[in-house]
Amino acid sequence: MNAFVTGAAGFIGSHLVEELVKRGVEVTCLARRTTDLKWIEDLDVKIIYGDCEDADSLLHVPLDFDYIFHLAGVTKAHRVDEFFCANVNGTKNLLQAVASKKPAVKRVVYLSSLAAVGPSKDGNPLNEGTAPHPVSNYGRSKLQGEEIVMSYRDILPVTIIRPPAVYGPRDKDFYVLFKMLKKGFYPYWGKCYYSILFVDDLVRGLVKAASLEQARGGIYFFSDGKVYTTDDLVDEIEHVLNVNAVKMRVPMPILSLLVGFSEKFGKKASILNRDKIREMSHSHWICGISKAEREIGFIPKVTIKEGLKWTADWYRIHQWL
Repeated sequence: MNAFVTGAAGFIGSHLVEELVKRGVEVTCLARRTTDLKWIEDLDVKIIYGDCEDADSLLHVPLDFDYIFHLAGVTKAHRVDEFFCANVNGTKNLLQAVASKKPAVKRVVYLSSLAAVGPSKDGNPLNEGTAPHPVSNYGRSKLQGEEIVMSYRDILPVTIIRPPAVYGPRDKDFYVLFKMLKKGFYPYWGKCYYSILFVDDLVRGLVKAASLEQARGGIYFFSDGKVYTTDDLVDEIEHVLNVNAVKMRVPMPILSLLVGFSEKFGKKASILNRDKIREMSHSHWICGISKAEREIGFIPKVTIKEGLKWTADWYRIHQWL
C-alpha cells in the first residue's frame, strides 16, 4: 500500500505522514525545494520536488499511488490572488495530472475547511446540506477547490473533508492564543462559538475516509463533536498554563484597524490578517458530524482537556512557551 501527500511538511500534513508511516504505508511527499522538511525529514518517506501551482513540475511525478491526500494550500496571505493560486489552481493542476495519467488510485482525499461553507447564520451547527456562503477569500478559494474536486467525481474516486479550527503540536495558529495568555492578556470582541478538532483525530479520520468505499464522492464535516465559546477555550488554556489572563475588550473596528496596520507593514503573512477579520466578525463557526459518524464511523477520541494539555506540553518541550 502506498500514498502520495501534498502539503506533507506542514502542521497537519506532517501528522498525517507520521500516521501513515506508523500504519506501514509507503509514503511519497510532494515538496517545494524551499520547503522546510524538519517535521518529516527523519521519517521513512520519499520526497519528490514539485509545486501544485506549477503544472509542469507535476509532469515527472508518477502519481501511480493507491491513495492521494491533497493537503497543500494557503491559509493566510498578503494578497488575494495567493489564496486562489494555491487553493484553486494548485488543486486543478493536481487533479488534471492525476486524471491524465489514469492511475488505479483508490481514493483522492481533499482537505477543505469549514470556511468553505462559512459561519452558521442561525446558531445551529452546519451540516453537509447547508448552502455554502464563505465570508473570506480563504473560504471562497477552498470552496472553489471543492468544486474542482467534485467535477472529477465521475473520473476519480474523490472525498472531501471539512474540518473546523485544528490544533495540536506544531500548530502556529492556536499558538498565538497560547502565547498571549501566557503573557497575561487576550483580546475579546464578544462571545463567539466554535467547533474545533485535535490534529490526531483529524488524520485518523482522513485515513478512515480514504479507506471506505462508502465515502467515495462524499463531503464530510469533522470536529470533536462539541461546541465551545471563546471563554471555554480561554479557561481551558489558562488551566493548562496555570495562568489567569486579563480580558482586553477590543471593538471589532479597532481590531480590524490594528490588524490592517500590522498586515501592511509586516513581512510575513500572519494568522491575524484582514481576511481572518472577515471570519472573526461572525460569531458561530460550528458544524455537526452526524453524517461522518453515520457513514464512515468517524469518532473523535481526544477531549479538549487532553488535546490542549498535550499541545501545551509540546510547546513547552520545544521552548515555544
